[in-house]
Formats: sequence, structure tokens, C-alpha cells
Amino acid sequence: LAERQALLQRHFQWLTQSLLDRAVLWWAPESRIRRLIQVEGDIGLAEREFQTTGRATMWLCPHFVGLDVAGAAILLCQPRPGASIYQTQSNEVIDAAMKRGRLRFGDAEIFPRQDSVKPLLRAIKAGRGFFNLPDMDFGMQDATFVPFFGVPAATLMAPSRLARMLDMVVQPVIAELLPGGRGWKVKFLPPLEGFPTKDAEADTAALNRYIEQQITHQPAQYLWVHKRFKTRPPGEPGLY
Repeated sequence: LAERQALLQRHFQWLTQSLLDRAVLWWAPESRIRRLIQVEGDIGLAEREFQTTGRATMWLCPHFVGLDVAGAAILLCQPRPGASIYQTQSNEVIDAAMKRGRLRFGDAEIFPRQDSVKPLLRAIKAGRGFFNLPDMDFGMQDATFVPFFGVPAATLMAPSRLARMLDMVVQPVIAELLPGGRGWKVKFLPPLEGFPTKDAEADTAALNRYIEQQITHQPAQYLWVHKRFKTRPPGEPGLY
């Protein structure tokens, strides 16, 4: 219990820092953002793959508190234009501020989640990289229950199905907030091997295991306040 309380306290410290960081990400000069972002790994993978094989790239970005930093790094530091989907906010002022802040660097298109997926598919087929958040709970539509730290979690099968349908390279991108106001580190990790397969459910379980491994490196910075276990298997009580 003491370890959980300590983890919880550290998490809320990082969460608060990430909220304050958005003021910098969304309004500070580009030169300052570039000084604060440390990029590691193969940032040229998406451009190289498209130029040599014609394959688009899926940037797989789990829900760490530095998620917005990962998006900024993709727009600022790698040459391939991007695309993503987003959840429209009920407050029009906040919705406009979020879109403006997240799109002010580079070449990107974003599409409302509630709209048709066809514009996104066209953008990917045209060569845009897809900034994809795989660990979200949207109920059981196109989802399956697979373990996440031993707890059944409704998990989207779309990453596997979309990657297979469009023959995409899948590259994880993980952001980390650095202590002491020293900025952020964004890691462009090696592309997933053997993903996707013909078995979307097995792929989804494997993806959860991969995300678990990444969380163990910085457990306090995973977005635990996100209701990852909102949907429960039939007959099981709610966790929130």
C-alpha cells in the first residue's frame, strides 16, 4: 500500500507538470521547443520506408503524460507529414485551443473520431504517417478483452487490422518528462517485429504486453487517471 501511495503521489506530480508543459508546447516559440526536446532513435524511419517501399508508418503512442510532446516531436523532428484522429471537446474554446496548439508545427491533418474513417485512410494511402493511441477504452466496438497488468481491458483491435490492411510499418514513440524543468525526451523505438499477423486478437494482447514493458521503465508517468478499465466483462463490477 505504501508503494502504491508513493507511486500515486509521483504520478500526480508528473501529471501536473504535463498540464503546465502544454502552455509551453502550445504557445512558446518554436526555437524554445526544439531546445527542450531531446530526440532518440530512428526519426527518419517513416520517410525512408515511404521513399524506398511505399509503405506508410503508424506511430504508436501509448498514453504517457508526455503524449503531447510525442506529437510535437513527430511534427518538428521527422520529415514525413502526419495524420491523426481526435476527440472533439464539448467546449468550443478548448477544442479550438487544443487543435491550434497541436497543429502549429509541421504538416498534419486531424480528423474527428465520430466522423467517417475514409478521409484518414486516404491520408495514410497518400503517405502520411498515422499518430495512433492504442490504449483507449471505447467500449466493445472493434475491441476485445485482453489482459493489461493482469486485468481484462477492452482494447481496440484497430492497430492490428489497420496495419495489416494498409501494410504499415508500426513504430512505437514514447515521450518522457525530464525532472527539474530540463524538458522532454522522445524515443523513436525500433519498429515492431512480427506485427501485424492474421490474428488481430493475439496482436492486441501482444501490444498490451509491449506497452506494459514500456510502463515499467517509467511507471509514474503512465496516464493512470485515464479510465483504462472503464468497460468490464459481462457480470463483472465496475472499477471506478
